[in-house]
Amino acid sequence: MSDKTTVNSPMPGVFYRRPDPEDPPFVEAGDTVEEGETIGLVEVMKNFHDIEADSAGTISEFLVDDEAEIEADQELVTIE
Repeated sequence: MSDKTTVNSPMPGVFYRRPDPEDPPFVEAGDTVEEGETIGLVEVMKNFHDIEADSAGTISEFLVDDEAEIEADQELVTIE
């Protein structure tokens, strides 16, 4: 059994998987990430906040869609 961690949103807002609409996503399911690596953004009133991996591992799944409205502490991504 592998260890799974979940990255939660620190605040309510809109979740973005890419830095700009024309850019590729920061990471995709199956990508390997390092602790502290940016995996998405939360936008609150035109301010963007990095969402970082809280552990090294492989992105197993995104739990919310790109540009979805999210709540504080909502689960965003699982990392194995």
